[in-house]
Amino acid sequence: MSGPLYETIYRLVRQVPPGRVITYGQVAKIVGGCSARMVGYAMAALQPGMDVPWQRVINAKGRISPHGFGYGSAMQRQLLEEEGIIFQPDNSIDMDAYSWLPANSFRREE
Repeated sequence: MSGPLYETIYRLVRQVPPGRVITYGQVAKIVGGCSARMVGYAMAALQPGMDVPWQRVINAKGRISPHGFGYGSAMQRQLLEEEGIIFQPDNSIDMDAYSWLPANSFRREE
């Protein structure tokens, strides 16, 4: 499934700069009309070659959510580390240091 909602989610995630993260719930709240789970489904629906930095979307606990039988999670951590994000000993990310939210109000295109 794709469509206008997924495209809006992708448009927001494309704005997250390297070395910063946003949570599924934050994306859902900003986009509106969806849940954190729906944002996860949108990330899972990405096809190769789409320019969406999916690795920058994490869960509310500041952790990588398990996916891809563990391979996706390992790849996500590697990509984030390559962007300069340092994981804490408990495998979480310091949200005070790395969290990102759009500076201007994000407008959903209908």
